[in-house]
Amino acid sequence: MPIPLRSDFDAAALRGLARKTKDGPQARRLLALAAIYEGATRAEAAQVGSVTRQIVRDWVVKFNALGPEGLIDRKPPGLPSRLKDTHRAALAGIIEQGPLPAVHGVVRWRLVDLIQWLWEEFQIAISKQTLSREIRALDYRKLSARPRHHAKSEAAVDAFKKRSPPVWRRSRQVRPGASR
Repeated sequence: MPIPLRSDFDAAALRGLARKTKDGPQARRLLALAAIYEGATRAEAAQVGSVTRQIVRDWVVKFNALGPEGLIDRKPPGLPSRLKDTHRAALAGIIEQGPLPAVHGVVRWRLVDLIQWLWEEFQIAISKQTLSREIRALDYRKLSARPRHHAKSEAAVDAFKKRSPPVWRRSRQVRPGASR
């Protein structure tokens, strides 16, 4: 026996919500459930929604529990972050302090150096991509100086540049009251 739908909605209400929503997948789900309210079978509702009957059942369960908002796609939570607030504060502190070449063995922080530091301090293994995301979340950006050739001569660059004649010229003076 199929799971019954909530009794506080009907087909017209779901069609109205589907018309107003900006979320396409939610509208498709609402229309499939509206078909069930109108007496369609779950197989027919699955055809309306272009899915299987199992997925329609999942939609019914979500709709019964959370209402129309339950039919909106949500980002899955994923794994919790390995870095806690204390780790982030320590990471921000060491970035602000900068590396000491005698102590840390580097003259600037790279992601691999910070990964190594996190492992030595907290025994936390973290990937470069994840650490990069965490550092960006702390409002730090990778800054690098524009590379300069060691033999570049500013005088040679100025001599090489082409100078165009000025395009601005004085316009003719028009006498007041004269027509064109």
